[in-house]
Amino acid sequence: MYTAPERINLKTDPNYSEKWVQEIIANDPTILGLGELVLRDKERIQPKAGRLDLLLQDAESLRRYEVELQLGSTDETHIIRTVEYWDIERKRYPQYDHCAVIIAEDVTSRFLNVLSLFNGSIPIIALQMKAFRVGDHVTLIFTKVMDEMVRGLVDEDEAAEAAPADRPYWESRSAKNTLCQVDQMLHMLQEIDSSLKLKFNKYYIGLERDGQAFNFVQFRPRKKHIVLLVKLEESDEISKKIEASDLDSVDYDIKRNRYKISLGATDAETNQDVLKEIFKLAYERRIEN
Repeated sequence: MYTAPERINLKTDPNYSEKWVQEIIANDPTILGLGELVLRDKERIQPKAGRLDLLLQDAESLRRYEVELQLGSTDETHIIRTVEYWDIERKRYPQYDHCAVIIAEDVTSRFLNVLSLFNGSIPIIALQMKAFRVGDHVTLIFTKVMDEMVRGLVDEDEAAEAAPADRPYWESRSAKNTLCQVDQMLHMLQEIDSSLKLKFNKYYIGLERDGQAFNFVQFRPRKKHIVLLVKLEESDEISKKIEASDLDSVDYDIKRNRYKISLGATDAETNQDVLKEIFKLAYERRIEN
């Protein structure tokens, strides 16, 4: 028996509220269609800036989504709030990748144009939410009307096209201690292959051998930590060894087949054994390919 769906305007319907929508998403964040997301927090207090409606995280990565909800049509206040909360969270927790998400019942063309201007420099997603009543049930449908702009990354085989940089460039962007850790890890790598050297690029520090890019390992130094990227197939054996170490912030990037490890001030020194083992496996894989 067919039942025609009835569109509901959540903003004007007294039976529903933003809080109701927030609970629905919090109980099952996957309904947004952004992947296997889990709830990290809701009504998250922002210093001097109100509360973030929802903080979600990809269950398989270090990707976080700062979500701002709005019933009715988008407006200036909610757009500014969305960007502001994203900015606060990314500065407080730089070890994660962050993406701003605005959800509204009507993302008007005017504000969609405004959001697209941000999207060149701010990762932002706009979802249009529609509510329908089908018989005695109510359902929500989320449609992505604007996706974040994904910029292409320089592949390791195209490293010659990467914008070149030098050590002073990275010294100005990171702390002395983080570059010292990069040097420590280079020594570990040179125990495997003495011809390996650092290759400074604008967006990462890679490796070279005999003057050619050899990027099975990349370093992305920050002020307080280093993002270490190791090109290596995921395996239970490696994952268990990492879990048994002191490395707390570890993730696996399935799309790029690499481990993503966030190293704190002393992590490189205190976890030399496991890092050397990972480096050796990644090196052997690179040689084979």
